[in-house]
Amino acid sequence: MTVYLVAPFLSGLQIRIQHPLRFLALVFLGISLCAMKPVLAQSSQPAKTTQAKKPKSANPKQVRTTVNRPKVANAQESGGRPSFATAMGLRNQQDELNLKSSVAMVVDQQTKEVLFEKNPDVSLPIASITKLMTAMVVLDSNAPLDEVLTITQEDVKIYAKSRLALGTKLTREEALLLALMSSENRASYILARYYPGGVPAFIEAMNHKAYSLGMTHSKFADPTGLLATNVSTAEDLARMLVASYNYKLIREFSIWPDMTMVINKRPQVFLNTNRLVRAGDMEIGLQKTGFISAAGKCLVMQAKVNGLPLLLVFLDSVGTQSRFADAVRVKDWIERYQPGEPKPIRRLTM
Repeated sequence: MTVYLVAPFLSGLQIRIQHPLRFLALVFLGISLCAMKPVLAQSSQPAKTTQAKKPKSANPKQVRTTVNRPKVANAQESGGRPSFATAMGLRNQQDELNLKSSVAMVVDQQTKEVLFEKNPDVSLPIASITKLMTAMVVLDSNAPLDEVLTITQEDVKIYAKSRLALGTKLTREEALLLALMSSENRASYILARYYPGGVPAFIEAMNHKAYSLGMTHSKFADPTGLLATNVSTAEDLARMLVASYNYKLIREFSIWPDMTMVINKRPQVFLNTNRLVRAGDMEIGLQKTGFISAAGKCLVMQAKVNGLPLLLVFLDSVGTQSRFADAVRVKDWIERYQPGEPKPIRRLTM
């Protein structure tokens, strides 16, 4: 059967079709594909865009939300309290150096002249800065540094988080190094526990030492600094820096970069808690960091800037790295001055 199809828009044109049913099927299929093409193009475009953008924008936002927001919620639910300085209205006070610490002091170590101060007379928790006093009391006792000390159940019960496991044996010297360099709490506590008369006698010796140094606004209640009742002022901490700098072992151990110990047949690496020590950004002669919620981030250091030995105190600093940034701000501030500057504010009595 042969069919002749006349195209009305082309006059006189005839098309001879041998298989009309096949032809009609092909025409119908072509019309259907043409109608579907815009729809397919329209639906496929957003899928490509979404896949391209997910790695760049969608995923990072999602990670930040799931990591950060629950932490805030948990802190509120657990009744987390602000630092003492925040409660006293000291946080975020402006100063000429734009420091992030609520309390700060810069003292010329040689002349004892105060070059900068911010809330220097406020007594605040000092966290693990306490361990400088702990170290002085240990060394004043003249106890043998090679004596082996053992971590007991008492140490584990009081300080749950530590890599010094139950039964760990270390010398008094190693415990002192870990306390000053890595701020190890069990190491600090074991030093006090092995003191003649035990922990109560050790704490009494800490307060006696503070009094002898003229630290009249300071009080110590434990050898680690985890208790908020360990308090001091920036001025008193400057006095403690001067005193602790006279101990060669404290100077050396506080700026020791790292230490490896084998505990339970596994090597454990302990790092210095001060990133400025590890980075070598400053000429540091002695340092100690500290943190508990009541104290905020704290830092005390002896460091030389342009050959000038300085005592630096920073309490209740905002943010993880801001106390170190404050130290660098002071360094940059001193480096901008000519000899004889900055002008001293007053002189500390020691």
